[in-house]
Amino acid sequence: MSRIFTKAALMGAAMTAMSWSGPALAQESAHKAAVFAAAEALQPKVVAWRRDIHQHPELGNREHRTAALVAEHLRALGYEVKTGVAHTGVVATLKGGKPGGVVALRADMDALPVEEKTGLPFASKVVGEYNGQPTPVMHACGHDAHVAILMGAAEVLASMKADIAGTVVLIFQPAEEGPPPGETGGASLMVAEGVLANPRPGAIFGLHVSPGEVGAIAYRSGPMMAAADSYEIRIKGKQTHGARPWDGIDLASLSAEIVQAFNQIASRRLDVARSPTVITVAVIQSGVRHNIIPEDMMMGGTLRTFDPEMRTATIAQMQAAVDSIVARYGAEGKLTMGGATPVVSNDVGLARLMAPTLAGAASGPVDPDTGKITGAEDFAEFQAVVPGLFYRLGVGFPPGTNHSPFFTIDEAALEVGVRAQVLTALDYLDKTAGAPAD
Repeated sequence: MSRIFTKAALMGAAMTAMSWSGPALAQESAHKAAVFAAAEALQPKVVAWRRDIHQHPELGNREHRTAALVAEHLRALGYEVKTGVAHTGVVATLKGGKPGGVVALRADMDALPVEEKTGLPFASKVVGEYNGQPTPVMHACGHDAHVAILMGAAEVLASMKADIAGTVVLIFQPAEEGPPPGETGGASLMVAEGVLANPRPGAIFGLHVSPGEVGAIAYRSGPMMAAADSYEIRIKGKQTHGARPWDGIDLASLSAEIVQAFNQIASRRLDVARSPTVITVAVIQSGVRHNIIPEDMMMGGTLRTFDPEMRTATIAQMQAAVDSIVARYGAEGKLTMGGATPVVSNDVGLARLMAPTLAGAASGPVDPDTGKITGAEDFAEFQAVVPGLFYRLGVGFPPGTNHSPFFTIDEAALEVGVRAQVLTALDYLDKTAGAPAD
């Protein structure tokens, strides 16, 4: 999880923020006015980038076109650019005209295996490959907006290079939704390949578009988004004629009992008042014909938790349920937990320090104590290394939420996203100038 600033660093930063008056306060206001004007002027380009990326979505570890578009843009702006990071990632560095610390901004680039049904004139018609099968591909989670926003922020920051007190690192990440089976990728691989090592940021910021009032910003200190575990259950029974279930093992009935048992664990065997916990069965694969009870079945899904002890207890109860149900039917079965994404936990000191910046960037309501979200985000992998702040950007109320084939955004929110990304970088560098390193 994210760590907290050292006491000395946090006190120094807080003293700096509290003592802002006269020239320092005027400097902040000058930043804000310039950033607002630049974001407004760039809005048509940001919209065009978003639509282009939306129309050409790419799955995780396959973001070749998107990465090339980003890298070309950043090189033209004068950034030091590295490509091929964690397969298709792009990392760019901008050294400001004044000495200071280091800050990072992150956007994710991958799309989802979803068939778009928005009816937009720039809707995706792309077909890719997922799990070895051809599948429609769509930016159903808004990562197209994230990339366009950070491309816009890059241009604003480049135009202000002489006034930047430190260094800005931009991270365009592949495979946030998870790498293809059998591959590595995402934020964890970017960290392993050293994106936070040289230079090492003092903080990292990221955003995610989500349904809400356009231009609203929401976040919370501490745990904000759930840890996510994938799981798989492989079951072997006894094949028989569909008309004679007593001669075999009815895997359909067995799977139904597992689904009900998992539902009962989440609703009746966990302290729901302590921390949100969700167990979802999302995949059941078995059989090829209507009158054959098959021998094999695969079930899969996701577990979402915020509390490490509850996570451990829940997995143990899931395992016990599978073992007992499989044994009662006379079948064989195994529950295997997949890779886990940690809890997105916002650094408390960083959230406090940047609260005025986020409030100033928003065009809608600002909620600094939003409720916990059972969705997951591998931005948590960056927060495990340096203090991080992740926030939600309202993009209207589309017919479908994130991951829906109907998900889209009100593009007016893009301008707010650009100025939020730029201002968090600039204000962080200004506010922590001279603070002791941790």
